[in-house]
Amino acid sequence: MSSTLNRGLELLFLFVLLPISFLFNYHILIKVGITIIGFVYILFHLRKSGLLKLRKPDVVYWKPFWKETIIKLAIIIVVTSLYVFWVAPDKLFSVILKKPMLWLVILFVYTFLSVWPQEIIYRTFFYDRYEKLIQNKWLFIFINAILFSLAHIFLRSFLVQLLTFVGGLLFAFTYQRTKSTTLASIEHAIYGNWLFTVGMGDMLAFPGAD
Repeated sequence: MSSTLNRGLELLFLFVLLPISFLFNYHILIKVGITIIGFVYILFHLRKSGLLKLRKPDVVYWKPFWKETIIKLAIIIVVTSLYVFWVAPDKLFSVILKKPMLWLVILFVYTFLSVWPQEIIYRTFFYDRYEKLIQNKWLFIFINAILFSLAHIFLRSFLVQLLTFVGGLLFAFTYQRTKSTTLASIEHAIYGNWLFTVGMGDMLAFPGAD
């Protein structure tokens, strides 16, 4: 089979069929095993391509990155604060006020054990393997965001699907422009940690948030 067909089938299995399979009721250890095998497979290819090395983003990207991220964060702060205040006012900043140590633990665990692996998979690996399959960069960003959202379908939450789709668009756009896993991860961590901080943790299935 051609390289293009191989990669197309790989994309279908890793980013469509595998996430959808988690909706079905089969043993959790099998799900964990398949996930670990898939992640190791991805790490193998990234190592082979030399993309596992921690690279410092080019200096030219830092200033516009922070400027745009602060603007986007300001919008997110306003929208999410109003949303939590309207839907569940008792949750507004509840974790940081009532469980500050849990808040710190979640920020650390989420940043290093959730954000980084997700960005490695959905930006670094995804772009390296499939970017040449789709010439239109905007369509590619859209597909990336759809599949990033699909990865969270096992949570069975429309709110999670919506937020991860929007986040996928933002993170993919940052990676598209900078090709920096570090910058995409920083942006991802900032927005995700804010959602937990503002009180959306239990809505988004953060452990111990309620």
